[in-house]
Amino acid sequence: MKIGGEIGRISTKAKILLIAGAVAGPLFTIAWFLEGATRANYNPLRHPVSSLALGEFGWTQIVNFIVAGLLMIAFAVGLRLSLGTQRGSTWGPLLVAIWGIGLLGAGIFLTDPVSGYPPGTPDLLLNATTHGALHDQFSLIGFLALTVACFVFGAHFARRGERGWTVYSILTGTLFPIGIFLASAAFSQNTSLVAFGGLIQRVTVTIGWTWLTLLAIHFQKALSFA
Repeated sequence: MKIGGEIGRISTKAKILLIAGAVAGPLFTIAWFLEGATRANYNPLRHPVSSLALGEFGWTQIVNFIVAGLLMIAFAVGLRLSLGTQRGSTWGPLLVAIWGIGLLGAGIFLTDPVSGYPPGTPDLLLNATTHGALHDQFSLIGFLALTVACFVFGAHFARRGERGWTVYSILTGTLFPIGIFLASAAFSQNTSLVAFGGLIQRVTVTIGWTWLTLLAIHFQKALSFA
């Protein structure tokens, strides 16, 4: 009876933490969409999401990064509890937690101005500030962690014979870094991409967030029917 009760408590805790993973992406996306649509002189097609942290109302995007990061760390704990002793139960959740830490770092350390935003700043700073460099490093670590997480969970689903989730995870892990690379090239002022850097980045992060959101829902359903 004690064992059954303990399992039940773990399952309930996991379900609550998995909710964090289900809501993080939609909340993050709604926030940057509203900010980008209402911010003066800001062009969502051209400018990165991180640039919303600059200027008078930049605190809203800073909070957005930090809340999303904390929710992702909570989600990682929920994944760890859900997976139990299964293979991938350590690295998968750990990589999601690192993605969350990357978001926290991106919020704590402000990005440098890029592509002419805020107004009056150059398209590209020749020498990155300390804050800007740390922002980029945390972001890169987060992007890499999410990419690898897709393949780790892809292997997990392959072992379980869940073909749809296997293909979806691998596809996400393939498209996500390609999009990040193209967005980075745009923000580095590649002439053929610079006008659409913000759009490329938004499509890319939406691909990643959608996978995370659906992953959370998938594990929640699995616990509900266990």
